[in-house]
Parts: sequence; C-alpha cells; structure tokens
Amino acid sequence: MASEGTDTTGGVADVPEICPTPDTPITEMEKRIILLIAVLAGFLTPFDGSAVNIALPNIGAEFHMDAVALSWVATAYLLSSALFLVPFGKIADIHGRKKIFLYGIFVFTMASLVMTMVRSSDMLLFVRIIQGIGSSMIFGTAVAILTTTFSAGERGKALGIYITSVYLGLSLGPFLGGMLTENLGWRSIFSINVPIGIATALLVIWKLKGEWADCRGETFDVTGSIIYGVALVAIMYGFSVLPGATGIFLIIAGSLGMLAFIRYEQRQPFPVLNMRLFSESRVFAFSNLASLINYSATYAVAFSLSLDLQYTHGFSPEYAGFILVAAPLMQAIVSPFAGRLSDRIDPGIIASVGMGLTALGLFMLVFLGQDTPLWYIISALLVLGFGFGLFSSPNTNAIMSAVQKRYYGVASGMVSTMRTLGQLLSMGIAMMIFAIIIGRVEITPAYYPRFIDSLHYAFVLFTILCVIGIFASLVRTNTKQTGLRNA
Repeated sequence: MASEGTDTTGGVADVPEICPTPDTPITEMEKRIILLIAVLAGFLTPFDGSAVNIALPNIGAEFHMDAVALSWVATAYLLSSALFLVPFGKIADIHGRKKIFLYGIFVFTMASLVMTMVRSSDMLLFVRIIQGIGSSMIFGTAVAILTTTFSAGERGKALGIYITSVYLGLSLGPFLGGMLTENLGWRSIFSINVPIGIATALLVIWKLKGEWADCRGETFDVTGSIIYGVALVAIMYGFSVLPGATGIFLIIAGSLGMLAFIRYEQRQPFPVLNMRLFSESRVFAFSNLASLINYSATYAVAFSLSLDLQYTHGFSPEYAGFILVAAPLMQAIVSPFAGRLSDRIDPGIIASVGMGLTALGLFMLVFLGQDTPLWYIISALLVLGFGFGLFSSPNTNAIMSAVQKRYYGVASGMVSTMRTLGQLLSMGIAMMIFAIIIGRVEITPAYYPRFIDSLHYAFVLFTILCVIGIFASLVRTNTKQTGLRNA
C-alpha cells in the first residue's frame, strides 16, 4: 500500500485502512474456480434480459400490453437492479462479497422459477423487480471478487473472459429465446435460468472458500441509499409518462434528489458511495461517465430491433433472434483480446476506438426502414458489436485499476450501476419517444409508420450520445501506474 497523501497518477489518494483484511495466497486452481463461478453468473443475467427482448411481442399479445407497458418488462428489471447495485456493493464490502453473491444467485434463480407461473402483467412486472434485486447482488460483487483475486498484470485478461461470458449470454439470448418462444412459449426462457443458477450456487458453496470483506466494522448508509433509490425511481417513471406535466415534474424532482444524494454522501463518514472516488481520480470519474454514455446509446438497440424485425419485417421470434445474435457474438469474439490488450496498452485508448466504432454502427441504423435489406441490418450490428467489444473490458479494467482494494466492492457496484443506469436511460429514451410518437396503444399494422418514425428519432439521439461519449473517453489519462500501485 502506498503512503498516505495525494496521488498524481490519477488514482484515489491513500487513506489509513479502517478495516484491512489480511491477504491470503490464492492458488492458480482457486483462481480458475473463481473465474468459472464468475463466468456462470456473468452468463445468467444478460441471457435472461436479451432472451426476454425477443419474446416481448408474444408477451404483449398474451397480456394485451401497449408499447410503453412492454418497455417496462425490461425497465422494471433494470430499475430494481440499479436501485440496489451500489447499496449491495457496500454491504458486500462490510459483510462479505461471497455471501451477497450467493444470496443474489438464490434470489435470481427463485424469481426465474416463479416467472414460469405468472398469469398477469402486474405479477410479471413484480417478479421482474425481484429478479433485478437478485441481479444487483450478483453484479455488485462478481467484478469485485475477480479484481481482488487477480493482480494488475492478469486482471485485464480475467475481466475480458468474464465480460465474454456476459456477451455470450447476450449472444445466445435472442437465438435460444426465439427458439424457445416459438416452440415452447415465452415462459420457457426463464426455466433455463434455474439449472444454471443451481449449478452456480452449488459451486460457490462447494469450492469457494474464505470470504472477502475489506470494510468490516463500517456502518451502512441507509438514508443515502433511500435518497438514491427514490430519486432514481422518480426519474425513470417520469420518462414513461412524458410529455405530460407529471413526467416533467418527476424528472426534475428526481434530478434534484440526485444532487441532494451527492451532497449528503459528501458529509458521511461511511457513505454508500464514496464521492472521493470521483473527485480525486480523473480516470475513475471519466471511465464511469464513458460507460454511462455508451450503455445509454446502445442498450435499447436490441429492444427496438426486436420489435422492428417482428412487427415491420414480419420475421418469427426465432429468425429475429438469429439476426440479433450478430452484435453480441462479435462482442464475445473481440472482448477477450481487448481485455488482454488493456494489460499492455492504456485502456482509455482502446475504449475510445471502440466508442467511435459504436457511434458508426448507430449512425447506420438511423436509415432503417421497412425496405432495409437484411445484410445492411446485420452489417450495422457487427460494427456495433466490434465497437462495444473494444470498449467494455478495457473500460472496466480502467475503473477497477483506479481504486484501492478496500473500494473494490463499491467500484464493482459502480461498474454495474453505470451499465444499468445507462440501460435505464436508453430504455427511458425509447419509452419517451414511443409515448410521444405512437402513444399508449398496442402496436398494430396501422401504427407501423409511426413506429418507424420512432426508431429514426431514437437512433439519431443514440448516435449523438455516443459521439459525446468519445470525448468523455478520451479525457482520461493513462491508468497503468494506478493499476500497479493498487495490485
């Protein structure tokens, strides 16, 4: 551990450890087991999200849900996940990352089982919220456990493999989700999660020994967590009821709540989110900002194209899912190489190139229409996938290498929070555009022209966001020294 004082490399200044945990040697076999557990968990939740996207038209038909209500099937899951990511990251630092990770696997698996039995749209949305809570416990700890286990010289490779599993879940989600929906019904999607969840939980109990809790003895910031949660809910619900006055009021109120949260956290001895991580580390701050912008610009692409391919092009869920595999499959191929490269080259440079390619892919989708050839859509998805594969694992490596070990839980929570908040904002933009252009009606052939117009507006906004993200990504400085000092 470096001496106390201000760090000039871009990392957070050292402070005396309040709750140090003695380092115990971890064998290569134990590292492989930990990576395998993280890979299984990393596959589980993105598979669920991407598979559900392809099943939305079938879910909407069964429960007679309009476009805005359908978007809440994805948004309810993301919102509950975002609400609890940072709090559970802090709780894991205090009480043990393995413990919270295992609880998350259990909650997510049980909620997936219940999803196979829901009989109303309200029940479906409620269980999606429970799934999101389980997801937050998994993602709020998995990256922290990996970062603790692997040193700076091998961290990028491990994170690249982990993120590849995330992209593999995204890749197989549309394809398997489409096959399952078409042949066994949309509920079968959730049944796949159950055996994977059980296998992961048993592996944790059987093979994962010891515990990681670098902040034992700290108190948990309940008030700050409540302020954060209420503000986030207000913002996201406000998006769904735009352009009405209620929506504008909720967005403003939620934004003010976020400012209040930041001010409150700055005065707490044990904050749920240490704001010094942002104010004292240029790398940490701008890497998180780049992540937020990137996910804000890209997440709703799969949701929008899933509807477009099935509604306006008339493809089956299985065929639409096969097409949507292009982007995450490319991500899965590129990500491990990008992760290893980020161990040798400034991660910010690699991530910025990825952001530029992502912007190009989004710009290609601006010209989408009912007569757009299939090869063009697949080409745009491949460019998107290549760009996002270059961006994600180097950006995660930059974030985790910019903080001290005792902040790994919170930093891991922030990695997932920026992703989830970005996904929420992306869905919020889609919901807002659907509400304004189409209205709260079930999508039928009479509304297809308005639906296409909605897609045009959405992809224009997403492209602009991604271009802004390129500059946010380029602002950060070299992270290599920071990563080595925190190894």
